[in-house]
Amino acid sequence: MTILDRRLALLGGLAGLSACATQPRAIPGVADAPRLPHVQAHMRRLFDITVCTRPFRPAGPRLDTEMLGDTLVVHNYGHGGSGWSLSWGSATIVLEKALARGDKNLAVIGCGALGLTTAVLALRQGCAVTLYAKDLMPNTRSVRATGSWTPDSRIALQGPAGPAFGDLWERMARITWKSYRSYLGVAGNPVEFGDRYALSDVPFSEGNAKYYPPNNLGFAHYGSRIADLVPGGETLSGAANPFPVPHVRRSSNLQFNVASYGHTLLREFYAMGGKMEVREFHDPSEFTQLKQKVVINCTGYGARDLWKDESLVPVRGQIGWLVPQPEVTYGVNYRGVQMIPRSDGIVIQMLEGGDMRGYNDASETVDRAETAEGIARIAELYSRMR
Repeated sequence: MTILDRRLALLGGLAGLSACATQPRAIPGVADAPRLPHVQAHMRRLFDITVCTRPFRPAGPRLDTEMLGDTLVVHNYGHGGSGWSLSWGSATIVLEKALARGDKNLAVIGCGALGLTTAVLALRQGCAVTLYAKDLMPNTRSVRATGSWTPDSRIALQGPAGPAFGDLWERMARITWKSYRSYLGVAGNPVEFGDRYALSDVPFSEGNAKYYPPNNLGFAHYGSRIADLVPGGETLSGAANPFPVPHVRRSSNLQFNVASYGHTLLREFYAMGGKMEVREFHDPSEFTQLKQKVVINCTGYGARDLWKDESLVPVRGQIGWLVPQPEVTYGVNYRGVQMIPRSDGIVIQMLEGGDMRGYNDASETVDRAETAEGIARIAELYSRMR
């Protein structure tokens, strides 16, 4: 199954796309296409290119515990492209383990999606929390994420994960989905729903191997387990199709405006008494030097060096940022490129190659030509629209 097929199956549309607010829709009974503002897809509107490294583990996220002397370490890393999407559920599971011996004075290592969410949830449960991090939220890899609800995006390989992981994944996904409900409608729109359109030159049933070739690794896909949660999609045809492409699906998806959402979490963290200390760890033994004797390790891809966890595989992802267009409130996936409008910019990301794109590539060097190609494909689409 390709990355496009998987996302369509999960959300009745594309979980890899995101957008904001609501769209003008056709009046019931009138077969008119919605009027969609055009994206100004030009290199002259490009103001940044960012690269992230997703921390993938074939067996799935590491959520186990171990003792270092008298210090209990609970791990919470290795979520691939699903960190934001599973954050609250993952935090719930590791906190159950962290609090099992009754000590509520916790250290959390890492200020990315998993670390900050875990710290906030611990504070809500009455814990005293000190968050230690080398990089604070604006500079973490998590901030460079696409910001879409993609709970099984390169989360595990079917074989190494084993049959039991599906139940654990489902629990994390359901908890997180419900947790995000409380952030809808909050000032700054940290979390919101939006329409997105999957476009194809060939029938979706045929797949599109040109842009999303199959792979032999066997990525695990669990989306069907939460089909009762996510909104369904619809096929648009004839006059209801606003695009110059024969095959179109529309769905609604959850999106995280990461800049706004990150600041929202930080405000909550400090308001509840959380403490932050900028600190870099070079060896696990340094955890035993902390005054806290329960440590939750949320170091993401950094765990590969810190914990010598060579099971972690880097998955490179690059995003081009176009000047925001508040009037554009829908996402598009077309010919291996996704366009996502966020409050902090319009995201252009190349997906061609499917799940294998960026796999085992730790480079964080910007490839300007990649972004230029993505912008060109989106520009060509709009050049054919009315």
